[in-house]
Amino acid sequence: MTPYDLLVIDPQNDFLDIAGAALPVPGANADMDRLAAWLTTHAAQVQSLTVTLDSHASVGVERTSFWLQADGSAVAPFTLIRAADVQAGSFRPRHADKTAEVLAYLQALEATGQRQLIVWPVHCVLGTWGHNIHSGLSDAIAHWEQSTGRTCHKVLKGQNPMTEQYSAFKAEVPRTDDEKTLLNKPLMRSLSAQGATLLIAGEALSHCVAASVGDLMAELPRARLQETVLLTDCMSPVAGFEAMGQEFLAQASAAGLRTAALNSLI
Repeated sequence: MTPYDLLVIDPQNDFLDIAGAALPVPGANADMDRLAAWLTTHAAQVQSLTVTLDSHASVGVERTSFWLQADGSAVAPFTLIRAADVQAGSFRPRHADKTAEVLAYLQALEATGQRQLIVWPVHCVLGTWGHNIHSGLSDAIAHWEQSTGRTCHKVLKGQNPMTEQYSAFKAEVPRTDDEKTLLNKPLMRSLSAQGATLLIAGEALSHCVAASVGDLMAELPRARLQETVLLTDCMSPVAGFEAMGQEFLAQASAAGLRTAALNSLI
């Protein structure tokens, strides 16, 4: 039997297309149903299991609760906010004392050339139902722990409210005053050991999966990347960002990663 290391990115209620979810990703619940069933059946083949969890305060720079429009009205989800918009007064932080800090953040974010700030619905607040793992997958993880005697490694990410963190490994703009926003070297090392195929699943393909795998591609040796498989029937893009998801998969394939469906695994 092929041994596997399994990395599951943000398999949380708020990302599932189910009632009550704050940021539902079409197809996500079925993705996690498939993964849960596979893990239950193939527990013996999984030698390590890591689950990342988007973990936020209720107010943060990347969510609607942080921002107001110039007239004091709410900012709609999925609004793009640039440093120039804040300088022009089109948008402002709810708390004025954050203005200089957030402006510096936006300028640093935009300077990377990789991303701009999108305001998301409030989601995955630590301690809430939305933060919880998909119930079927949670049961499968418990079964895996009981049957193997090992412990699932759960990694919290996104806890600093003044920087976004799509990737499981580091924030969009790491902060020198917060070690949790810097590159998570222990997590990277734990996934770098060769000898077992690294399977990656989770939500959403277009954002947190893509950002996490992007960091893996930057840090892991090519030999390990060639042992890495993206489970394409266990990840879906945010609605409206389907092209971004496909572009990421093409980049990953060019870097030597493989793509596969669960039923093709040995």
